[in-house]
Amino acid sequence: MESTLHRQLKELYAPDADGREVRLAGYRIDAIVGEELVEIQQSSLGALRRKVARLLETHRVRVVKPLAITKTIAIWDGRQKELLSLRQSPKHEAVWSVFEDLVHFVEVFPHERLELDIVLTTQQEDRVKRRARRWRGKDYRVLDRHLVEVVERVTLATRDDLWSLLPPLAEEFTTGDLATAAGMPRWIAQKAAYCLRKTGAAEMVGRTKAGISYRRIPTKKRRSRRAA
Repeated sequence: MESTLHRQLKELYAPDADGREVRLAGYRIDAIVGEELVEIQQSSLGALRRKVARLLETHRVRVVKPLAITKTIAIWDGRQKELLSLRQSPKHEAVWSVFEDLVHFVEVFPHERLELDIVLTTQQEDRVKRRARRWRGKDYRVLDRHLVEVVERVTLATRDDLWSLLPPLAEEFTTGDLATAAGMPRWIAQKAAYCLRKTGAAEMVGRTKAGISYRRIPTKKRRSRRAA
């Protein structure tokens, strides 16, 4: 079932209803705007990899990945008629959070006909309580997600644009250096380094007690664009 967030983003990118939910080349496309295909992806980018690779053979494609910098959790009763509580989620995504997912998409990105929009948002998530079905399982079920506000959009088109998601670094750096500079967990820094290396934006140059050392490969002019 389509979430409200997914529908809202489709409407944002394709105001004309005739351009939404179009069948093309055996696929259902979220939207077609001019000559560009638009795919909204809340879940894993990896799940979209084959579809996008196929579409890129003949079309320009824009993949839209929403991230929640803040999220309000709304708890509803079992009949979904009474709002029981509202609270702020302790989890906050940042623009660099996309690296967690991008590791499954670097076989496709970058591509001359592909652009990836990271949409930083505030969201509301509606939940209903339930008994956990398995050991340490969730005691709630997500009913829907809503877009409250688009805070910023960052467009990635080339390997060089990945650096715009990160703070300035020394010529040689480790994932520990990256984690400290960006204020991100070390495991995210490791995924970021993997993406940089796989796309040709950085290379491994050695190993120290602090870990593997990386060096940025000279880049072309950045094409990333930020918009409120």
